[in-house]
Amino acid sequence: MADYVKKCPECGGINLFWNKEKGEVICKDCGLVVEDKMIDFGQEWREFDSEGGESRRRAGAPMTYTQYDQGLGTEVGGKADLGRLSGKSRNKFFRLRKWQYRISTAIERNLKLALAELKRVASYLKLPRSVEEESARIYTMAVQRGLVRGRSMESVVSGALYAACRRHEVPRTLDELSEASGIEKKEIGRTYRFVTRELGISILPSNPADYIPRFASALKLSPETQSKSIEILERAQKAELTSGRGPTGIAAAALYVSALLHGEKRTQREVADVAGVTEVTIRNRYKELLDRLNLEKEIRKSKKRK
Repeated sequence: MADYVKKCPECGGINLFWNKEKGEVICKDCGLVVEDKMIDFGQEWREFDSEGGESRRRAGAPMTYTQYDQGLGTEVGGKADLGRLSGKSRNKFFRLRKWQYRISTAIERNLKLALAELKRVASYLKLPRSVEEESARIYTMAVQRGLVRGRSMESVVSGALYAACRRHEVPRTLDELSEASGIEKKEIGRTYRFVTRELGISILPSNPADYIPRFASALKLSPETQSKSIEILERAQKAELTSGRGPTGIAAAALYVSALLHGEKRTQREVADVAGVTEVTIRNRYKELLDRLNLEKEIRKSKKRK
């Protein structure tokens, strides 16, 4: 019975009866029909094993952009299914499979190859399912608009993945995408800007704090160092030090300063390798943080304590 039906609105009685066949709730005291036309959302069969439940279900898997037909298409059976047929029937269905592939449109063939590559790169980067779905949607829109023509499929896939990462605030750098896909960093950035501009996708600037947990984990820094680096970044944002600068560089510099304050010394080379930036970038951002946030005094005090 519905949880919100507690008592009869006519007589105030609580002696209610739920007639499942008619979909009604009736008060036994005064006979008022409290609820009618109720919908039973439960399944109408009993399920004794997983196979019995699967055979009776009337709905398939949900729609997904990670498949070229969004999971709604059907295919002629695979080799395992066709192996049960006799010779003539098997040959007939093999021909049907071949024609099914030939009749498919150029967009479908492109999506088959591209989405397989997208899944591979997403798996390599350990991206969540939501990012994979969003990137597949962006790539599908790009193909339908003809934005892939004249560009390599891999670069558009990487650009779509980077856009999806930015939209879902999953920190991944262009260097990581370049390593996973084998496409140059500049090409991925160029394709990403082109696709987002043509599709009208609005993406906010990256927050440097999103990169801190990954960088701190790679450098094996303590939680205190990680928290202090986020505090330094917040102070830097108030002082407008983050605008116009790469988020990975400023995040790496904040971690480097925080590590010095907590006595967990890491070289600029180590921090630069993890962040995917140059040592010069780390030094420049480090000097800016020291000068504008007066962090030299804090570093001196931390050295004296030790």
